[in-house]
Amino acid sequence: MAAGGSDPHVRAGASTSDATGGHTREAMRAFLQARVAAFGLMMTFVFGVFFVWRVAAVLGHDDSPDQSFLPWQGLAVASFAVVWLLCRGRPRSMRFVVVTEMAGLVTGCVGAMMMAYHISYIARPDYILLLSLTCTMIARSILVPSGPRQTLALCLLVGIALLVSVYFIHLVNHDPSVYSARADRRLFKDAATVAREWSFVAALWWAVASLIATATSRVIYGLREEVRDARRLGQYTLTEKLGEGGMGVVYLARHAMLRRPTAIKLLPPDRLGADNLARFEREVRLTARLTHPNTIRIFDFGRTPDHIFYYAMEYLDGASLDDVVAEGGPMPPGRVIRILDQAAGALAEAHRAGLIHRDIKPANIFLTEQGGVPDVAKVLDFGLVKQVGAIDAHESTMPALSLADSITGTPLYMAPEAITAPDKVDGRTDLYALGAVGYFLLTGKHVFVGRTVLEICGHHLHSEPTPPSVRLGARLPADLEGLILSCLAKEPAKRPADARALQTALRACRDAHAWREEDASAWFEKHAASLRARQPRASVGGDRTVAIDLGRRRRETASARPAVEDS
Repeated sequence: MAAGGSDPHVRAGASTSDATGGHTREAMRAFLQARVAAFGLMMTFVFGVFFVWRVAAVLGHDDSPDQSFLPWQGLAVASFAVVWLLCRGRPRSMRFVVVTEMAGLVTGCVGAMMMAYHISYIARPDYILLLSLTCTMIARSILVPSGPRQTLALCLLVGIALLVSVYFIHLVNHDPSVYSARADRRLFKDAATVAREWSFVAALWWAVASLIATATSRVIYGLREEVRDARRLGQYTLTEKLGEGGMGVVYLARHAMLRRPTAIKLLPPDRLGADNLARFEREVRLTARLTHPNTIRIFDFGRTPDHIFYYAMEYLDGASLDDVVAEGGPMPPGRVIRILDQAAGALAEAHRAGLIHRDIKPANIFLTEQGGVPDVAKVLDFGLVKQVGAIDAHESTMPALSLADSITGTPLYMAPEAITAPDKVDGRTDLYALGAVGYFLLTGKHVFVGRTVLEICGHHLHSEPTPPSVRLGARLPADLEGLILSCLAKEPAKRPADARALQTALRACRDAHAWREEDASAWFEKHAASLRARQPRASVGGDRTVAIDLGRRRRETASARPAVEDS
């Protein structure tokens, strides 16, 4: 991640058993609510245009003999406006959305039918009613997701009411005596005959409209199902936005072939640029080889057809050290030792593989529960990782991953050499940052603070850290405090030799076994609700999928195979 950013794909209080089905139902509800609101808005506009036109005519002293249809026309406008207003705001239940839409549709259709009874007969109110209801049902079939059977059933119900209305409009209002001798002879038929004939014509037109609406629902609804099925293999369906950092957005996703919750991070090229995106892809490729239990596991990575880089990783139920300290304050020494020991183990594997993290900070270490064991630390977000040694013969010919002479990391946790000579960092740079994390966990405060980044960097270069016990105002174990301060030494040679040496020193501390699993379980049980409140989620507003460029993947696999065989 970028400096100061975090990768909030781990959330407190999440239920892994409901991580796919529950979020899918929520996405469906949000999608339906949004489409019903759009339907209400469109029909408000359609009926509203004619309503405003007629109101303007009345205000302009129109000499039409009767404007008594205006209240009913206003009822149709108001019914659809209420649907839009109720569904456009805060999340509503599925039942509420369905009932609101049906109520608005029925009320709007009743308003249109009653309006037709009050329109002058010479203006052909039957055609006006037929046209308005046809537009309504076709618009609904386009905007509101529903199956063809449901659409056909609604068309039949509305059609029955429509034909009854058309029949009585002609039966009540048709008067042959008002026509001149030169009028069409069909107008001289009695009202009952005219009512039957024009009702039959209306029935034909409504059958065509119902056929179009039903076919539209079938096509749109069917395409959504087909696309969803087609995208299950080789694609990820995004169900919920978990967070956003400087380099990308993290979503909860599901995949047909991965029977587990998955977090997927998207990095659009407009945020990074083509060169940095290619570098990041190389870094993720190397990070995916790490297998330490305290390193975030990467399941998959690649690019979409529109060049968005993504990588899929394990979804964790937990909280970052930032949130844990913000909620519970400074940690007891035993817990700090346990967390630093695990993080050092993850770094030891990465360093052996020639990878330097360069952005160790509380936001990039998460506490989770795995296999019934609480307080399992996970080091994540190797977005600024630097390769300092070739992993195999094939990679020795590839360009360096991190740009030389560029300062990367988070200033509050940046080692002096990362500031003065960023191209010369090694594993001890990560140990400095891990020591700063330990300082933060013990005291609840950063090692150095300042009003500007330049001031903070100056402290890292020249200022000696205040001992954690002094900063906390309480006694701390001398062995742990000394070890933390040794990690914060200005010269890399004065720090622990490597991450494995740091682990050994941590396990030799007096309080190495003071923090028990029971303590961790009790702590999370007490603070779970508060941690969950710190980590809001956001629906994506319907199922969105991330396509995989399978052609590119096949080409990359084919080109990599000879190199692997040679090595």
